[in-house]
Amino acid sequence: MDGNIWQQVLQIAFLLEMINTVPFVIGIFDHPLQNLFIPVFLNCWLAKRALESMVNDFHRAIHRTQSAMFNQLLILISTIICLIFTFICGVEHLQRAGKKLSVFDSFYFCIVTFSTVGFGDVLPDIWPSKLLVVIMICVALIVLPIQFEELAYLWMERQKSGGDYSKQRTETERHVVLCVSSVKIDLLMDFLNEFYAHPRLQEYYVIILCPAEQDAAVRRVLRIPMWSHRVIYLQGSALKDQDLVRAKLDNAEACFILTCRCEEDRNAADYQTILRAWAVKDFAPSCTLFVQILKAENKFHVKFADHIVCEEEFKYAMLALNCICPATSTFITLLVHTSQGLEGQHSPEDWHRIYGKCSGNEVYSIVLKESIFFSEYEGNSFTYASFNAYNKYGICLIGVCPDDTKKNILLNPGPEHIMKPLDVCFYISLTKEENSCFKRGCKNSPKTQPPTSSAITSMGTVAIDLQELSIPSSLGPSLSAETNISETRKPNMVPVLELPDSPSFQTADMFSDQSKNPYQPYTGDEGSNDYVKGYPPDLPYIGSSPILCHLRKKKTPKCCMQLEKTCNHKDEEDVKAYSLKNKLIIVSAETTRNGLYNFILPLRASYRSENELCPIVLLLEHEPEAEFLETVCWFPMIYYLHGSIDSLDDLLRCGVSFAASMVVVDKESTMSAEEDYMADAKTIINVQTLFRLLSGLNIITELTHPANMRFMQFSAKDCHSLAFSKLEKKEREKGSNLSFIFRLPFAAGRVFSIGMLDTLLYQCFVKDYMITITRLLLGLESTPKSGFLCSMSITEEELCIETYGRLYEMLSSTVGDIPIGIYRTESQMLEPPETPLSQMSDKVSVFEEGKDPEEQDEAIPCELPDIQTHSLRRRSMQWASNLLGPWHAERDADRLSQQRGVLLSCSERLELTELVKKRMKNLGLSTHGFDRMNNNQSSHSYALINPSPDTKLELNDIVYIIRKDPLIKDERY
Repeated sequence: MDGNIWQQVLQIAFLLEMINTVPFVIGIFDHPLQNLFIPVFLNCWLAKRALESMVNDFHRAIHRTQSAMFNQLLILISTIICLIFTFICGVEHLQRAGKKLSVFDSFYFCIVTFSTVGFGDVLPDIWPSKLLVVIMICVALIVLPIQFEELAYLWMERQKSGGDYSKQRTETERHVVLCVSSVKIDLLMDFLNEFYAHPRLQEYYVIILCPAEQDAAVRRVLRIPMWSHRVIYLQGSALKDQDLVRAKLDNAEACFILTCRCEEDRNAADYQTILRAWAVKDFAPSCTLFVQILKAENKFHVKFADHIVCEEEFKYAMLALNCICPATSTFITLLVHTSQGLEGQHSPEDWHRIYGKCSGNEVYSIVLKESIFFSEYEGNSFTYASFNAYNKYGICLIGVCPDDTKKNILLNPGPEHIMKPLDVCFYISLTKEENSCFKRGCKNSPKTQPPTSSAITSMGTVAIDLQELSIPSSLGPSLSAETNISETRKPNMVPVLELPDSPSFQTADMFSDQSKNPYQPYTGDEGSNDYVKGYPPDLPYIGSSPILCHLRKKKTPKCCMQLEKTCNHKDEEDVKAYSLKNKLIIVSAETTRNGLYNFILPLRASYRSENELCPIVLLLEHEPEAEFLETVCWFPMIYYLHGSIDSLDDLLRCGVSFAASMVVVDKESTMSAEEDYMADAKTIINVQTLFRLLSGLNIITELTHPANMRFMQFSAKDCHSLAFSKLEKKEREKGSNLSFIFRLPFAAGRVFSIGMLDTLLYQCFVKDYMITITRLLLGLESTPKSGFLCSMSITEEELCIETYGRLYEMLSSTVGDIPIGIYRTESQMLEPPETPLSQMSDKVSVFEEGKDPEEQDEAIPCELPDIQTHSLRRRSMQWASNLLGPWHAERDADRLSQQRGVLLSCSERLELTELVKKRMKNLGLSTHGFDRMNNNQSSHSYALINPSPDTKLELNDIVYIIRKDPLIKDERY
């Protein structure tokens, strides 16, 4: 009790109370003491203490916990005011004994003294005043730094945590919340670029909720004026309600939950995402939830989310389709990225311009009765509407959502589907209809439509684009904002006819040989006695979509699935022992993950012809699990080999020399590295080695980081690679989101990174149908009456069709197929497009000017020439260079250097080929038919999305087709 009394007595507040109160009481009883001066101005410190107590009680009453910064700021301001007030009153009173100072002079002297200026015009002239000045300066030097330090500490902590998103802002602003474990600069830029690519989202704010502190790169980006005013970083956890309150999640338009794919334990990363999704759904049930998950078996935990992207499902399905529909990964990646199609428009290469232009195509939707493009086709068949809309406007109608189903999206439902007013139409175009300059008053009414025998022309030279771009007329864009649809058109194409109901009309009249007809879909009448169509009896994980597939009547014995061991059913260990008709598809993976099931599923779908089924060999570094083998043993022609891509012997034993495609899946154990972008180092080197050994093999590689695509099929002396690198830098400087598309491996569909599909989830905020359409295209879902993605090759017989528009007409009017793009392979010049030599008028040496064009094409042979001939030619070139001067000598030296590089390359390939053949003989493998002398670098391939109708077809073009469901019987026939 005594301690408590002395503690109260010795407090500064009690002493101030005594100093200011006791003299008053004494003066009441003692008259002379009434003239005693009492420092009443010291009560300001008591008022400061009372104010702090009042503010604390107020915050406690309103249950406000986030008030540390406000309290500290209040304390600092009140302390400064009290110090100044005490100083002014003290100096003014003490100076009464000397040179009197007014209150203003005292205030002026206080400010000048505390600011350490000291002009000297106002000075205390007695020692009590001087002593007070010294005391006040000492107090200020002790108290104020402590207060400023505490305030600075709280401010730094607030900057790290990001502060709060005020409730007042939610009443006038819209925002979305991005929840991540850690923010990487690539992930952040992909999200911001894709999210803000849509015009109506420019006023939205992005709240990043992350438990980690900002790194230097992220902090630097968020300070850019473009992002600083609409991106807010909050450090916190989605599992804490107080952090969700800070982000005002219950008022957010949407919440994106992304998973860190660089974690060593991907299941652990998924578990964190699942908990975040549960916490968000519990806190804000009405908030639209977008979730990214890594492992397929974890997807069913977040089924309640509005939109889900499972990385394993999409990755393996895309890699599988790359084997039968080349560059499917490139096609889908370009389709889910928002672009204006301006990439490569200033390149001198024609294919750069048309490829960059077509990359701007996206999927849009509109209700039929509200559409200018499709409303006139109400009551017509889907294929009729698709072709005529393409022929008239250059847009590709790929699917509908019928008004009676509401949710089920159908890709190419075929001519059986009749367009209705409430049908939602999904189409591929450079821009959505609302942004085009076509006017409703300009469309043709049904009464004014030309008869079916009249010509409706192609609008291929016109594009919906507000900028004029120099593109060759033969490869023009699809629509034009400058052109009215009522303009005169050149007659070069007839419309799709509505086929009569009479059974006398048969497609066989046009295509008599169904087995050789590339347009006729597989009907399923023919088949092997060992195969049946059905749903897989054993699903690898909960939530797997049931897909009708080709299955074996009896499951394959597990011993027969292993290539490297003999069993009672086979004697040989070679892949030749199985007498396979089609070439192999080899998958190099670390373990038998459930995602491999999604690789097999599209390749064994029921709509694939049995003649098209390719054997699948799994090259696994670890022994497969028994549960996985039990699942895949029902599929035909599935084999595995325990080995590694590092070993040439393992590759040869699994049949790589007879393979059509080799798929290299990224390893989970190497996805994380101490240095960024080094996670792909081993994969890149292994693939490069394989490419050097087997240059003719189609190798499809998955990488962790998209930036590492430039190292695929790397050649330091390749002039084309250097030219494309410069082009990529230029596009990146212009702010393009698709600067990587001109890398040859990506354009050809030989490299893919799942990070490039992150934009699919972001696009769903505006286009909620994109995930469903992508899953249907990849074969991850099956909807009755919905079509599937396949391809057809253009042979010499189809070249008579001439143009892509005529092919569209033929396919849609006869078999109901809808083409959506072209995969084209072109020869590659020796010199890069932007070399000084290509701009010179004199491009050949003196001795090459007199040659015929055919002889000039053979100037650089692929085989080693005779040594004597090469020696004579070299001496002749040197002699000519001496005659023509130093410029010609330099030019000819460059040409000789290029020729020498080609010769050395041919020699190296010959040596590597012999090495592989000798190794095959040592292993007892047959080398019959082994010829991998193809020079893949002499050509380049690329995908065109929805090219113009007047695009000329070329030999070996591969056309992407959405084929109608073969289970639907066409009632017209």
